[in-house]
Amino acid sequence: MKTVQTGIDGQTPIIVGVGQIADRVDDPGYRALSPIDLAVEAARAAVADTGADADALIAAIDVVAATRQFEDSTPGAPAPLGKSSAFTLSVANRLGAKPRRAVLDIAGGQSPQHLVIEFSREIAGGRAEAVVVTGAEAISTIGHLAKSDDKPDFSDDPDDPDGIFEDRGFGLKGLVTLEQIGHGLINAPVQYGLLENARRSAQGKSRIEYAEAMGELFAPFTEIAAANNLAAARDVRTARELVTVTERNRVIAEPYTRFLVARDLVNLAAAVVLTSVATARRLGIAEDNWVYLHGQAELRERNLLERKALGEAPSAATAVRHALEVAEIGIDDIDFFDFYSCFPIAVSNITEALGLSPHDPRGLTLTGGLPYFGGPGNNYSMHAIAEAVERVRARPGSRAMVSANGGVLSKTSVGIYSTTPSPLREDASASLQREIDALDAPRHERRPNGWATIETFTVEHTRKGKNGVVIGRLTATGDRFLALVAPDDDELMDVLQSSDDPIGQPVYVTALGPGNRVTVSEAKAAELFPKRAPGLRDAYEFITVRRDGRILEITIDRPDVRNCLHPPAHEELDDAFDAYFADDDLWVAIITGAGDKAFCAGNDLIYSASGKPMYVPLNGFAGLTSRRMHKPVIAAVNGYAMGGGFEIAMACHLVVASDSATFALSEVRVGLIAGAGGLVRLPRTVPPKVANELILTGARIDAARAHELGVVNRIAPGGQVLEAARELAAEIIAGSPTSVRLSLELMAQTEAIADTVEAVRAPSDVVDELMTSADAIEGMTAFALKRAPNWKNH
Repeated sequence: MKTVQTGIDGQTPIIVGVGQIADRVDDPGYRALSPIDLAVEAARAAVADTGADADALIAAIDVVAATRQFEDSTPGAPAPLGKSSAFTLSVANRLGAKPRRAVLDIAGGQSPQHLVIEFSREIAGGRAEAVVVTGAEAISTIGHLAKSDDKPDFSDDPDDPDGIFEDRGFGLKGLVTLEQIGHGLINAPVQYGLLENARRSAQGKSRIEYAEAMGELFAPFTEIAAANNLAAARDVRTARELVTVTERNRVIAEPYTRFLVARDLVNLAAAVVLTSVATARRLGIAEDNWVYLHGQAELRERNLLERKALGEAPSAATAVRHALEVAEIGIDDIDFFDFYSCFPIAVSNITEALGLSPHDPRGLTLTGGLPYFGGPGNNYSMHAIAEAVERVRARPGSRAMVSANGGVLSKTSVGIYSTTPSPLREDASASLQREIDALDAPRHERRPNGWATIETFTVEHTRKGKNGVVIGRLTATGDRFLALVAPDDDELMDVLQSSDDPIGQPVYVTALGPGNRVTVSEAKAAELFPKRAPGLRDAYEFITVRRDGRILEITIDRPDVRNCLHPPAHEELDDAFDAYFADDDLWVAIITGAGDKAFCAGNDLIYSASGKPMYVPLNGFAGLTSRRMHKPVIAAVNGYAMGGGFEIAMACHLVVASDSATFALSEVRVGLIAGAGGLVRLPRTVPPKVANELILTGARIDAARAHELGVVNRIAPGGQVLEAARELAAEIIAGSPTSVRLSLELMAQTEAIADTVEAVRAPSDVVDELMTSADAIEGMTAFALKRAPNWKNH
């Protein structure tokens, strides 16, 4: 019997249609649909589900919003069959819609629920009337056809003359850092494995006990998936089967076997149609189709290494509780649940906080969950919402909850749905978020050294071998750090895999250029990472070194790539400068570039694009930009000093430039920033407005302009820059090396003191050291005797 709702505000947002589609490779009707095709078919199914005239509804659509696809969710992700340059616009065009807005959301599994909340608010505020939210993944098809001789072309480059396409970007801030990338912490099973092991230890469970609990949690999910015609895996499995290691159920990253992790090899799409009540009435959509958003909340957890306890993400349970508060109900009033289930902890983190049993008769999933229904990239929860809508329609007055997760338990978006009429109520997510952001966080040490304890760990199993990952706490300070198990430390790998609980066990951590490495002991660290006594080598591959009395000349010797630097070259430079600063007989160093074209054109971007590991030594770019230098270094700039090359020059105490030299912080031209000191040193060297212009435009300046600005000390005619640098070095050597060293030290000590008098008065032992030095006595004695001093350098 048709119900008629009265007294509902016409601007109230409602879901009026949902649609889902699967295109399984093994099905007889497999069509090899592209992500665009899948999203359009799901949208058409959602339009049909409304019961309205399809053409009239599509004509009324003023917003099409979509989740991101796998190939557009991270920088550099492969797209072997091509991809749309404006996915949402491609979908709108094929759907036949003419929206005012075509939105592509940020990456993350929270995206479907977030978009429903966002555009419900847009409708309630009168800024939209009819919205299609859709998303799709064809990861299975792309993998299936990528090497085919007649592989299809999934690319599309739609015109956007009205500028309606809104690409919100990847949204990875705080989720992915260079430190995490450098330590391999970009793989979801590895990241979640760290959290899962921390949770197990905090609960005091053995590995076997916790594995059994994970199996008990997910076994009911397999039963739901088995009954779902859209599910990717429809085998009912016992708790024991899910966690028992077999050839088919191999370990992915401890404690996860393959059957416990999200299944991304799927071809799935889902869509939701939202309208206002007034628009639904105008289009003749039956009121039995209307589903209301009763409550909602969206919260973000602290970044991974900033969390107080790694085994929990309390913001997720807080979001669920707040959504219930907004809906003015309790957890017992929910009839259907769908908790995002990429890994067991994503579910247990919430359900255990709410007191829900894995065997709750209402179930914890509507679809079968990401490991069994399938984890279609960012779009899984669109399927959960579609299922929730169908459930509450089938039982009018019932309520369904969808909790969507993004990142590493990072973002939670919750919606509560029912056919019972309800206005869109305001939530207090923003104020709750401020409370979360204000919580204390442990200090994070990016370059740890010394004894520590394991806070959590995982071991990734790959075809190439095993990788151990540890988050630990320094014994001396309690600071948290991230590190990899050192290669060849089999003893520590055995501890991680076989001991009852490695968490809390002592380890030794060493900071290296490529990243932090943990070993079972300090002795093992010394064995694997022996510290070479500073000294010049007999030969180098990427630099040349010339010693001339008190002067050390270091030449970057990669003229074929304009003396750009890659990790092996950085390491050689770092080693050579270690030798210089350790050798009391060397008083001045000069760095230059081979040839007459370039001093250094910065990072070797071609090497970087090859996929090989990119890093700089702990002492920074060229072993200089992060180094505290107590002896003078002169840059002899003989051509281009671009990007990192300019940063090297600015890190030096003095700069001599060829009259043909060119300087630029050109990073913005290639999508980077001058992060090796350029953004710090240039504004401290030249007037701020000039620095702003050079940094923000990437503009080049010649040697004359650099000299005028104070970046360059001296200009030399072409081909004579090294000789000019040698002359400057000779002038320095004429003075006391002790005075030079201590002058640099006192300047460094007072650099951060803004007030001149305060800087002069600042306590320092530099003058005491100077006046008791042999050089001070020698200098005054030589002056009195009117002879040349014989400096002792002490």
